[in-house]
Formats: sequence, C-alpha cells, structure tokens
Amino acid sequence: MNNLLTDIKLAPESGFRGFGQLGLEGLSEESAGTTFNTFVSTAIGVMTIIAFVWFVFTLFVGAYGFMTAGGDKQALESAKKKITTGIIGVVIVIAAIFIFQLVGYILGIPNILNPGEMIRQISQ
Repeated sequence: MNNLLTDIKLAPESGFRGFGQLGLEGLSEESAGTTFNTFVSTAIGVMTIIAFVWFVFTLFVGAYGFMTAGGDKQALESAKKKITTGIIGVVIVIAAIFIFQLVGYILGIPNILNPGEMIRQISQ
C-alpha cells in the first residue's frame, strides 16, 4: 500500500501556474504597483462604460415615454424625471474623477488616483 501512494503524483514537480497573465509569471515586486494600477484602471473603465450604457438606455426610455405620453401629464412628468435622472447620473460619473482629485488634495494625498504609487510610497 505504501508503494502505491508514493507512485501517485498529485501535482506537477514545477507546481501549479495560472493561465497567461492570471499567473503573473515573471513579474517582479517593482511591477506590482503597475499591475495593480492596470487592474484598477480596467475596473473603473468597465464601470464607466456600464454607466454610459445605462445613461443611453435611460435616455431612450425617457424619450420613448415622452413621445408616447399623448398629453397625459403624469406620463409626461415621469418621462422628464427619467431623462433628468439619466443626465444627472452621467454628470456625476464624469465629475467623479475631479471629486476624487479634490478629496485627495484636501486630505493631502496627491497620488489618490495612482494607488500603485501610493502603496510604493507607504511601503518605503
């Protein structure tokens, strides 16, 4: 029984590795900040794209409601609110980067939009 257990190899001798960039093979400690910045930038970009798609969807739904209101004041008011809400949302998304920069300036954190550099400075 002991020989059977020693002959079974459960893992490759070189160890397990991720696929492609998920494994982060060959990256040094100095590039960790760059990798983190890339991840954060990609996440923010995806969220921004989703916000703009939602804005366009809300704008179209509001415009459709506006066209089909047919003189109904409640339906017309609902359509106006949808359009207004969509516009306010997209303005907030656009202004978010400036708001974060302002918060960083007020708190004395100049690299608030560059988290990799912030982490590097903290670890020194």
